[in-house]
Amino acid sequence: MKRSTILFILFQLILPFNNRVFPQENHPNIVVILCDDLGYGDLSCYGHPHIKTPNLDNMAAQGIRFTDFYSSAPVCSPSRVGLLTGRSPNRAGVFDWIPPAGDIKPDAREQVHMQSRETTIPMLLKEAGYATVMAGKWHCNSIFNSAEQPQPDDAGFDHWLGTHNNASPSHENPENFVRNGNPVGEIKGYSCQIVADEGIQWIKNHKQEKPDQPFFLYLAFHEPHEPVASPAELTNDYLDIASNKKEATYFANVENIDLAVGKVLEALKKLSIENNTLVIFTADNGPETLNRYPNASYSYGSPDPLRGMKLWTTEAGFRVAGIMYWPTEIKPGQISNQPVSALDFLPTFCELAGKDLPENIALDGTSFLPVIEGHKIKRDKPLIWAYYNSLNEHQVAMRDGDWKVLAKLDLQKKYQNLNDRNISEIRSAKFLDFEVYKVSEDIHEDEDLSADKNRAIKRLKKKLKKNYKELLGDSFIWTVRE
Repeated sequence: MKRSTILFILFQLILPFNNRVFPQENHPNIVVILCDDLGYGDLSCYGHPHIKTPNLDNMAAQGIRFTDFYSSAPVCSPSRVGLLTGRSPNRAGVFDWIPPAGDIKPDAREQVHMQSRETTIPMLLKEAGYATVMAGKWHCNSIFNSAEQPQPDDAGFDHWLGTHNNASPSHENPENFVRNGNPVGEIKGYSCQIVADEGIQWIKNHKQEKPDQPFFLYLAFHEPHEPVASPAELTNDYLDIASNKKEATYFANVENIDLAVGKVLEALKKLSIENNTLVIFTADNGPETLNRYPNASYSYGSPDPLRGMKLWTTEAGFRVAGIMYWPTEIKPGQISNQPVSALDFLPTFCELAGKDLPENIALDGTSFLPVIEGHKIKRDKPLIWAYYNSLNEHQVAMRDGDWKVLAKLDLQKKYQNLNDRNISEIRSAKFLDFEVYKVSEDIHEDEDLSADKNRAIKRLKKKLKKNYKELLGDSFIWTVRE
């Protein structure tokens, strides 16, 4: 054998995953399952002592479970916008949850939406030849199902069944779903099962009509966000374990998610497409605080062993469950402590689809494919969050390798939106306080190392300041209407 041929073969054997080119006919299907307000510790495979999640446990056992997986924000709307765009939601002008539009508000929140200028995962995958479908919670605009603002189809979805925000009046028999612009009225059943069934039926139809076309399926479950409702037969199983019926109902809600995930996985298997399908399970942010608002009486989600909850910039605000399954490409039984983010979805999926990344757009993620092959991710910049309405005192957070840095700004008040009336104060705000943790060893964020005088700590603080300044400079600023 010629020396050049031997070298070529050896090169192919050691070629990292992130440089692998998938033949067009083998571009994988991609399924993303996103939960709403799921606690880091709510699944059995993440340590919950009571909630039964056998399907997700098996998915983790047969795939890879991430201990350091991050959402793109500590609250719902910006988290979803970040996932879909691969950019910090601040760049898109989505800084907090989006309320339905109404009267003109002094902070311009009635205008907030994911704008048509944003480039999304389904847009890019469609250009690469994929079919795209979404079912579940949308919550990326203030005006739902109206030409006044972009809707799921404008964001690149060929087919969609969605709600503006929560399932209403609850997860049971919801009445507010819209399919491709047409309200469908009450649907019998529970939301996560309805969403899973929509996705499964779409896949079945699609595989009959276009069996060779890969697809992207985005299932955004409403569970376990309030208002919580669960099947009685599941709730009854937890009554002797839970502290009260509402906690039992929450436990059952998470188990119902697991059953819906199992249904999706079984459908992929029966259709003989599971080997060429990457399935990702994760959440939009940490768990809701019990009784934080009047309707949060079922919010028994567990952040353990993390500090804080949803709306915090400590770990529990946005460190979430992350499980990936792909029989032919992911070696079973892996547990990874590599920091991976929902911001990484867009560059990863483009790589899998053979699609070039969009030019002249600031992306904040990178491909995670090296991780599922046992390699480390090399990030050009750290993961950074700026949440101006945080329940804790520190509005800015950064994860850089083993390290987590928190920073407090000297702002007069909390802000849910950035606009032309408050941007001057925010731009001139100085850092008052830092906290630094080596979270690779200190998951609880117990030992604050910010007072250390060593160069590493100084570099981390400087790096946060630099990356925050860049993010703020590129954040979209809304104009208040008179």
